[in-house]
Amino acid sequence: MKSTYMTAIGAMALTAGVACASPYQSMSLDLVNDGSEGRTYRLYVGLDAGARVDAVYGNAQGALSIYAGNGATMYQDAAGGATSQSINSAFFQFVPSMEWDSYVSIGALYSDGSPFGANNLNDIGIDWGVWEGGGDLYTDNGSWFVTPDDPQGLEQNGRVFIGQFTLQGGTGTAADLFVQVNLQGKDANGDTWNTIGAPGWPSPGALALLGIGGFVGPRRRRH
Repeated sequence: MKSTYMTAIGAMALTAGVACASPYQSMSLDLVNDGSEGRTYRLYVGLDAGARVDAVYGNAQGALSIYAGNGATMYQDAAGGATSQSINSAFFQFVPSMEWDSYVSIGALYSDGSPFGANNLNDIGIDWGVWEGGGDLYTDNGSWFVTPDDPQGLEQNGRVFIGQFTLQGGTGTAADLFVQVNLQGKDANGDTWNTIGAPGWPSPGALALLGIGGFVGPRRRRH
């Protein structure tokens, strides 16, 4: 059960005032693996230097929705979990498939906080059951978040990692993934910024590692 303190932090992340100018630039995908579990993409938020992401959320202004389309399915490893807090990289040598689990985060790739010193990710108001069963991730009243004091929210080389998604089937391109999220963080001056309905369709150059990519167009959530 979340503490009262963390519940308050989560509520603040969704309601705080915002800065006039946003450091948000775009969202992009890197294809990091193409193997027996499927094609694994990492989703990044592009930001101005010195900015950070503190919360990824859905609310009444804009729902959060992530799902596989075009006949693809989202791979969920039995040894993994919904967030990076459940991804222990020390187990990869024993359960190699766990490395390619689909999960969300802010900054930290794994439970040890890599490439940061710790992983202080929390979440509130999200029912992970459908997602862990291979279905859609959807919320209009929930968030995964860190506090403004957590280094993992800071941009590195202009980007912040917010999720890994492994897709099986489909067209074999990033067009198999639909992402729509709201974002909140701080700019380089410490002022709060907020973006509603940030799309996850990537820029072509962001998929350079294995050279497979495409564009994700806006679609309505499936029912």
